[in-house]
Amino acid sequence: MAYRRQGGMPRRRNTLGGTVLIALVMVGFALCKYYGTVQVNPVTKEKQRISMTIDQEIAIGLQSAPSMANQHGGLHPDRRAQELVKQVGQRLVDNTIASISPYKYDFHLLRDQRTVNAFALPGGQIFITAALYNRLESEDQLAGVLGHEIGHVIERHSAERMAKQELIQGLTGAAVMATYDPYNPATQRSGEVAKYIGNLVSMKFGRDQELESDDLGVRLMIEAGYQPEALIGVMKILKAAGGGQRQPEFASTHPDPENRVERIQEAIDKYRNQAL
Repeated sequence: MAYRRQGGMPRRRNTLGGTVLIALVMVGFALCKYYGTVQVNPVTKEKQRISMTIDQEIAIGLQSAPSMANQHGGLHPDRRAQELVKQVGQRLVDNTIASISPYKYDFHLLRDQRTVNAFALPGGQIFITAALYNRLESEDQLAGVLGHEIGHVIERHSAERMAKQELIQGLTGAAVMATYDPYNPATQRSGEVAKYIGNLVSMKFGRDQELESDDLGVRLMIEAGYQPEALIGVMKILKAAGGGQRQPEFASTHPDPENRVERIQEAIDKYRNQAL
């Protein structure tokens, strides 16, 4: 019996030491990949940690567009409404800084009457649901929604989030590996904790992106000749659509519409002053 106990303990220490070493390698790889890959945005000229190319973004968007449309009931059958969405979107592209971006934009109205939403895929495929479209009160408000989504594309937010998510997955995986002890069932919960922390980090990053797109959306509206105050009206519509049942801002990927209004007004003042 003594021989088995003495022989068993070193094996356990070796096992734990091996997992820690693997975890350190995982951390180093994740950090090197994320911080070692930097690209300059062709429009904003900002340095961004992105690993994929613009051509890859465009390919992902085109490949994903049909399935995303199907998830929302397909394209809306109203041709006049479809044409208006495309006209407003193209005006925002042709008459603004978006015209120098390398993306081929396309705008779509979805049949979905329940989900109040608009979203952009990598590379320029932009969608708005009928549920949101029917709540809008003017072409300027439609321009505000589409301008915000164009902002996501120009800022390459999808590519940024993919790179950030890869980093988070690498670090949380390393945390699980480092703390896992096959002889201690309690460490099995470490994966849940690491996942929760990773989600919080990802959510904060998403909120920052939304505010960036609000800012750029205001700029696009002004450059294209739309009234940027209409975007504040969109925020009121989103707040009403939430019915007061939203999650707290800290636990949501989108900032509270009410809290975005102040930032939008600041952007309006900023870009109007620059135009003077």
